[in-house]
Order: sequence, then C-alpha cells, then structure tokens
Amino acid sequence: MQLSKDYIVGLTDGEGSFTAFVRNIDQSTERIRRTRIEPRFYVRLVERDKTILDALKNYFGCGSIYFQKDRRKNHQDCYRYEVFNRKEIQEKIIPFFKENRLRFPSKRKDFKIFCELMERIERGEHLTKSGLRKIFQLKQKMH
Repeated sequence: MQLSKDYIVGLTDGEGSFTAFVRNIDQSTERIRRTRIEPRFYVRLVERDKTILDALKNYFGCGSIYFQKDRRKNHQDCYRYEVFNRKEIQEKIIPFFKENRLRFPSKRKDFKIFCELMERIERGEHLTKSGLRKIFQLKQKMH
C-alpha cells in the first residue's frame, strides 16, 4: 500500500499527535524519569487498520509500531506508529509537515509548538532548570 502526502496529512489531522513528555522539575515525585524531555509523533489506529501504519512507517523510513491494549468499555485494541528519535523527528517528520500543511487549526497549533520544543532542545535549553521550566510551560499550551 502506498500513501499519498494528502492522505498522510489527513490521517495525522484525525488520528495523529505531536506531543512530548516534559519533566516538571518544580513538582516533587518519588518516581523520576531518566530523561527530561521526550518528544514524540504518533498515529494510533484500531487493530484491523494496522496495514496503514505499516505503510506510514515504510513511507517515513523510521519509527516503530506498538500494540496498545485498551481495557476501557466500548474501546478496541489499537496499534500505534511512533517516532521518538529526535534526529528522525528533525530530519523526516518536521520537514514533511512543514511542506505539507496540516488542515486542522488545533493540530497546526500543536505542530508549531512541537517545532518550537524541538528547536529549544537543539539549543540545549532542556539541560538547564530555567530552560526546562520554559519548555514545560510551552508544552502546557498543547492540546
């Protein structure tokens, strides 16, 4: 199966996400994650549509596909195509969506913030407490 650029944009508008885990250094917690920030692009689909995720992975030439069990009532098990490698995000995912504009305003807003997060990571801002605070505050503006 070969996916067109427009199909990928529409799929991402409807089922995709640009997100990041950002450690809140001002909040004490017993369980501390190893990393300070984990940017991720993903698309999640029901189990029977996994072939579309395989084609998406093939198109970008990166990322992984994971099975995601859903125990909630009236929900189905899913598969998730995810790109978390920063270099692959910078070199493949971001350029694709800069060239092929998302259509949903909310998704465009999240993508814009995601790009800014990645720029701040590239500058090493996540390595300082003040920089990480700013990144955490920026992340809070995402959907």
